[in-house]
Amino acid sequence: MNAVREPRRAPEPEKTRRSGPHKVGAWREHHAWSLSISLRRLGARPLGTLLTVAVMGVALALPLAFYLLLGNVQRMGDALGRNQTISVFMKTGQNAGMAETAASALRGRPEVDEIVVRTPKDGLDELAEVQGFSGSLQSLDANPLPFVLSVKPKPGLSADAVARLVDAMKNTPGVDMVQDTGSWRQRLDALLGVGTRAVTMLALLLGIAALLVVGNTIRVDILSRSEEIGVLLLIGASRPFVRRPYLYAGAWLGFLAGVLAVALAAVLELAMAGPVSRLSAAYDGSVSFGGLPGWLFVAVPFASALLGWLGARLVSARQIRRMAAG
Repeated sequence: MNAVREPRRAPEPEKTRRSGPHKVGAWREHHAWSLSISLRRLGARPLGTLLTVAVMGVALALPLAFYLLLGNVQRMGDALGRNQTISVFMKTGQNAGMAETAASALRGRPEVDEIVVRTPKDGLDELAEVQGFSGSLQSLDANPLPFVLSVKPKPGLSADAVARLVDAMKNTPGVDMVQDTGSWRQRLDALLGVGTRAVTMLALLLGIAALLVVGNTIRVDILSRSEEIGVLLLIGASRPFVRRPYLYAGAWLGFLAGVLAVALAAVLELAMAGPVSRLSAAYDGSVSFGGLPGWLFVAVPFASALLGWLGARLVSARQIRRMAAG
């Protein structure tokens, strides 16, 4: 006859183990047992575990979704006007040499990325391509347009730096007028700043909410096993020994919720790819879609696991301390 296999039992409480090398082995054995038994306990109540993970996963996915949206708004702003060139109109009567001298003076500034000198003929040709202007331009005796310097600031330049550059252009000899979209840049920078702050606050609040969800789940689990915990404390088990499985349970809940959050974020990326591609085609490819960085897909599950561990640690320490005192 086959021998009846006894079920695997939990390692003996730490206070009853021998000291020395056996203590380290017992510590590692109990960690391995806690890791596996916590996962089995979560699997024994699939509905409750699924609901907890779903609530946490959706809560953690919201900051990722807003972060994705904010990043693409910034990309769109860069493509549609945040880094638009600044038009510097020279005074009437300036020749090509004077325009080139002014351009050379501005090229030496650290804020300038590129300068293109546009002749009056270039401006007249552009107007000729506009519907309704070609006939009127043919009646002109002379070209009334001045030389224009198209100045492109360096990418990522702040609004204050662009404003200083515009002031320097206005004071350049031979310059008549400077046309800048600085107000558009300032509004966009302010909007992105508000969005970044909102995403940070939302992530903090929803992180606290996820911590509370884990804490309440672990509290209910501890209360349902109060008799078992009481017996362990009576036979000499230490508090870290008793609460260790619950800490791993909180970490498992956080890790699974983090995996769900990044999965939802990936689905959102796929859902946005189609509309953004059509928008990019409408703007001749100048608008590009950017997804979440790869490191975020790895960091979120582990950060969420740490968050779940912290929630379980706070609740289990308090509950088990009360049971030991009682």
